[in-house]
Amino acid sequence: MATYQEFIQQNEDRDGVRFSWNVWPSSRLEATRMVVPLGCLYTPVKERPDLPPIAYEPVLCTRPTCRAILNPYCQVDYRAKIWACNFCFQRNPFPPQYAAITEQHQPAEIIPQFSTIEYTITRATCSPPVYLIVLDTCMDDDDLQAVKESLQMSLSLLPPNALIGLITFGKMVQLHELGCEGCSKSYVFRGTKDLTAKQIQDMLGIGRGGAAAQPGARGPQQQQQLPSNRFLQPVHKCDFSLTDLLGELQRDPWPVSQGKRPLRSTGVALSIAVGLLECTFPNTGARIMLFMGGACTQGPGMVVGEELKFPIRSHHDIEKDNCKYMKKAMKHYEGLANRAANNGHVIDIYSCALDQTGLHEMKFCCRYTGGHMVMGDSFNTSLFKQTFQRVFSKDAKGEFKMAFGATLEVKTSRELKVSGAIGPCVSLGVKGGSVADTEMGLGGTCQWKMCGMYPNTTLAFFFEVVNQHNAPIPQGGRGYIQFITQYQHSSGQRRVRVTTVARNWADASTNIQHISAGFDQEASAVLQARTAVFRAETDDGPDVLRWLDRMLIRLCQKFGDFHRDDPNSFRFSENFSLYPQFMFHLRRSQFLQVFNNSPDETSYYRYMLNIEDLTQSLIMIQPILYAYSFSGTPEPVLLDTSSIQPDRILLMDTFFQILIYHGETIDQWRQQKYQDLPEYENFKQLLQAPVDDAQEILQTRFPMPRYIDTAAGGSQARFLMARVNPTMTHNNMYAYGGEGTAAVLTDDVSLQVFMEHLKKLAVSSST
Repeated sequence: MATYQEFIQQNEDRDGVRFSWNVWPSSRLEATRMVVPLGCLYTPVKERPDLPPIAYEPVLCTRPTCRAILNPYCQVDYRAKIWACNFCFQRNPFPPQYAAITEQHQPAEIIPQFSTIEYTITRATCSPPVYLIVLDTCMDDDDLQAVKESLQMSLSLLPPNALIGLITFGKMVQLHELGCEGCSKSYVFRGTKDLTAKQIQDMLGIGRGGAAAQPGARGPQQQQQLPSNRFLQPVHKCDFSLTDLLGELQRDPWPVSQGKRPLRSTGVALSIAVGLLECTFPNTGARIMLFMGGACTQGPGMVVGEELKFPIRSHHDIEKDNCKYMKKAMKHYEGLANRAANNGHVIDIYSCALDQTGLHEMKFCCRYTGGHMVMGDSFNTSLFKQTFQRVFSKDAKGEFKMAFGATLEVKTSRELKVSGAIGPCVSLGVKGGSVADTEMGLGGTCQWKMCGMYPNTTLAFFFEVVNQHNAPIPQGGRGYIQFITQYQHSSGQRRVRVTTVARNWADASTNIQHISAGFDQEASAVLQARTAVFRAETDDGPDVLRWLDRMLIRLCQKFGDFHRDDPNSFRFSENFSLYPQFMFHLRRSQFLQVFNNSPDETSYYRYMLNIEDLTQSLIMIQPILYAYSFSGTPEPVLLDTSSIQPDRILLMDTFFQILIYHGETIDQWRQQKYQDLPEYENFKQLLQAPVDDAQEILQTRFPMPRYIDTAAGGSQARFLMARVNPTMTHNNMYAYGGEGTAAVLTDDVSLQVFMEHLKKLAVSSST
């Protein structure tokens, strides 16, 4: 058997699964003592070019309470053509089409390397995706022009059969009719009055009960032929008229007087978009793409008043409960998010403005539907333009990297139950045999709905061991979990991706070393970070930090090797050694420290941590730092003040920012233009190397990170100073005698001091 590290990597590559523990404690009592809960990160539609295309239905267990899918861990009797379910032990006959199977001639779903497999359901109807653009017209001309160009560009990227619609809003909300030739026609709604789906349906005469609907024409296939649906038209039909319409769009004509904000009806525009899709395309893959250049200032969903002298709420205001509009706005957007999620529709928010736009109140729209949340300063930047282009990126087969309307079900073997999920999903409230009594995240269900999914969308699942201490699991027993994801592929096909995983049980009272050897510190750090962020939504910041500290001390006490009351004797085995460091950086990160961030930024950062895969999440928690110097090839260095040296260039990747920092000496040479002289060619190459590496990251990441080029003493060097471990601060800079290294102005403790305190508390007999 390979090392655990290789085992973990193989499982991630094959199944897109990373568990906090890869050997499971066999009793409920021992599992509660493990400190880090048993959980996993699962990427449902991870890109897998080697998956065989299977065009038949999966074979299900015949027991009505089980219905697990045939997988490589089932026992197969080839002579009797029977398989035994590994979840409930029911013996099931194979369907007639499997009559020819033998040990040499196996179907793909029982071959061990296909523990993840994808079925294409051929009898399901294919429906084209729907894109509904909701565009704010209260922006500057430059910004509006940039959005219009990006939208016109996106029309050429959409499949010709996709349906598209347009809503624009300022003080009023306009729903544009795309079917008419020669003249542009739109329906205008007041921006202060909320409308129900039924009212919208009646006003426009559309949908299932609409004036022009014919009897029996209910499916999405017939609906496209209906004259009633003139607001959502196939791209190939309305491409030219929509391009012209976008070209002619002007800024909102309502005058804005001095000292006032423009009147913006974001809440009503979004409500009309949700209602329109609700009555025309329920349970069909659709995206509402909202582009906003400021906060909603009137009507339902309003987050700030019209008067500029009253600023939009800050974290301080939220703490003091001094937010006039926040709770009401949150209720409005959460209601819309729930309606969209029920119908399988995605809401994307592209918010570009120098001030806050109300993402904090609107976060549910993306969180419940799995939509994109993109935040920038202006639509006229490459950050927005390239990010938006990447929404429509395609895989090797030329198909969009987006999936719609997914339901994800978790099945567990009887010693285990699922406590909940954290990620871009909503609970479907399905009670089953696999549902635990304790809840963590969205619990009380074994099925979740995800309206939008991408190859990197990752959910965190938490499990509870329910096996009693006095009922030992036989030696060599294994626990099983099956993830069944049904979704609409971007081509319109229905697909089912099935991942079945197995891990060994071990008795923690006798074999604790087996369990601790299977600890995955990276997955555990990300699971703990998601749990902390989930708690931070409802608890006070200091409470969350205290909880994190308590859990870390308990983990050290349980798995550390030490003599009582002797901190110097403390040792952690290699697969635990980085975990305290991840927790140190998580405590200092923008996910839990809200000082200096706006509520919008905090919501944005937390949302990204909740949807990204393990590698990207770790970069967010503990950024990567590379050093470039004359002394050799670029190398990763410690995220520490000692790495900041005058003759070095640093490249820091925090996921949200790519920062290049030039040390003092390097910056002076750069100012003196040495790189332009032929005899300093190597200096020119040194300056270019980090720029090339940064470009490589900038070209693939979504959303595109902010690119910062700074130098020692520069104002933007603060981004680097805020993230490095402050070994040298203004308090102790003379004690170290570190010439040339930068001192950080902070009262935060350094990792070294943090570890000393942690060891002291872990070995103390009084804690």
